[in-house]
Amino acid sequence: MIRLILVALYVALFLILTMPLMLASWIIGKFNSRAADKLANSVVMWGFRCVWFICGIKLDVRGREKVPADKSLLYVSNHRSLFDIVIGYPLCKCPTGVISKKSIKKIPLLNIWMMLLKCLFLDRSNTKKGLEVILKAIELEKEGVSILIFPEGTRIRDYTSDKLLPMHNGSFKIATKSGAMIQPITMVGTENIMAKHMPFVRSAKVTVVFGDPIDPSQLDKDTLKNIGAYVGSIIEDTYSSVIKEGGKASR
Repeated sequence: MIRLILVALYVALFLILTMPLMLASWIIGKFNSRAADKLANSVVMWGFRCVWFICGIKLDVRGREKVPADKSLLYVSNHRSLFDIVIGYPLCKCPTGVISKKSIKKIPLLNIWMMLLKCLFLDRSNTKKGLEVILKAIELEKEGVSILIFPEGTRIRDYTSDKLLPMHNGSFKIATKSGAMIQPITMVGTENIMAKHMPFVRSAKVTVVFGDPIDPSQLDKDTLKNIGAYVGSIIEDTYSSVIKEGGKASR
């Protein structure tokens, strides 16, 4: 419980004390969007890394050297915990936005930082609004902004399973329509931080594996038609491999 209290206090103080930097980023963005992106990303990434420290998260990051440095990407990750964004986002390059659920937009101050980071908010109950989010993400990719998505749509609650939920094909249009490369990310162990024993926060080891980038233009028609299943199988295989390497599944 102590870790949870410390994290809650830290996040509250972070959001309040960084308000001047929010304003600075917004003002700078009126004249130099790239400089504003760097400022916003550096502040939030530093904030997330502090959360890692408070929670006692031990990271094992693999394959990051595979990530293309010269183009925007569609980062695609599995989803098992609220901490997936906290861990995954700081490992992405600048600038990167996240597609998050609409309810996050209601959190004061956090919503401002997310908008400064070009994050998008998805209303899963509204198909038309969902399409608008995809179109906006495509536009951002063309402008050089990478996007991080969790195309399973919701978190897995069965922590004894190594299987992923089906990945929705629609979100992959962000890559196929913009020409962005798809960068698979596999996260193993994030549920051990809090999800498995809420509301307690516990120290945990998390393995993050960056897979080989995928160029949608090099995929055949059948694979493109089922691209969610294709990318999902790659992440699922990597997840299973890491679990076997550790000798046991997450229980």
